[in-house]
Amino acid sequence: MSWPVVKLGDICNTTQGVQITKANTSDTAYEGGYRYLYIADFLSDKKQSFVDDNYDHKKVTSNDLVMANTGSPGRVFKGKDGILSNNLFKISFDQKEVDRNYLYILLSSEIFQKNLQRQMKGGIQKHLGHQTIARQEIPLPPLAEQKRIAAILDKADQLRQKRQQTINLADEFLRSVFLEMFGDPVTNPKGWEFKSVGDVLRIKHGYAFKSEFFKSAGDHVLLTPGNFFEKGGYRDRGDKQKYYVGEIPREYILKEGDLLVAMTEQAAGLLGSSILVPTGNRFLHNQRLGLIENDSSLTDRIFLAHLFNQQSVRGVIHDKATGIKVRHTSPTKIEAIEIGLPPLALQEQFAQVVRHIDATQGKRFAVFKEMATLFNSLSQKAFAGQL
Repeated sequence: MSWPVVKLGDICNTTQGVQITKANTSDTAYEGGYRYLYIADFLSDKKQSFVDDNYDHKKVTSNDLVMANTGSPGRVFKGKDGILSNNLFKISFDQKEVDRNYLYILLSSEIFQKNLQRQMKGGIQKHLGHQTIARQEIPLPPLAEQKRIAAILDKADQLRQKRQQTINLADEFLRSVFLEMFGDPVTNPKGWEFKSVGDVLRIKHGYAFKSEFFKSAGDHVLLTPGNFFEKGGYRDRGDKQKYYVGEIPREYILKEGDLLVAMTEQAAGLLGSSILVPTGNRFLHNQRLGLIENDSSLTDRIFLAHLFNQQSVRGVIHDKATGIKVRHTSPTKIEAIEIGLPPLALQEQFAQVVRHIDATQGKRFAVFKEMATLFNSLSQKAFAGQL
């Protein structure tokens, strides 16, 4: 069955469901105990409160939804008490007409987010406007049916999140093992010999591939900082993946196990992030990425990948970078960083631990992808009124 499709902006009143409120744009702070809400507030368990009623139209409560318009545009959060900051929209609704969990899952779904991404404005720093949100269309079945659909999708999402938590715990374990074995690389509490990064490796610039040959499919993946997770590691960009179909200099085709570091902060936290190339003869060494050429008699490449993903090393890279809106670094700046370098034998012991964890992580990732595919399939059916 297909449900009525409505625009969010067409039902923006107190009796018909959703109301989209722009973020505050005043330079004057609100008084009376209010607290501004930022994206970070929805990524923690902080509880906020307010004490007066002077700014009802800017209030956010646990009954609302909140959507980011910058930073992570389109990302949806369940509301908590406070007031809007500049980078947020409030989405409020009549609970007699709209179920919050249904709307949250719908707006967070892959199909909705992909459609929204195509309509965002801006270059590197994407953003959403009030009217863009207002014109989005969603299916709106009767309230009882919304609750039924939300319950099904919520169970599927809980399974997906539990698997993701398992993967995250393994990542945390490796970070703990690194610090236990080597200590902080910058402060060097274990007293290893101090070395400049440039004493043990060189960083090679990537190639400026011509944009006229960028395609949505092909044999060679054009790596960008968007292929890096903030915590490090390769990220498949799915439909956003870039491919290159022009002539390719052989020296810029990467081998399996090559180590790269992001030298442009395409998104917050990516500057200095590292990846080990997962497959040979498929990925291209693009500009804005540095290829690590290390002395194997002094350093292990897996150790170096985790070294670059340590918070202290990232902090130094960021501090030495240039640029305001988008930070950039260079091989020279990275090579000048001083670190405590442990013996190669100890680095190799750590690499063995990483290989063991990676072997089990591969299976976890496969299950996680299956769960994600199932959840996305269910979401699409919900959009089509077939769930």
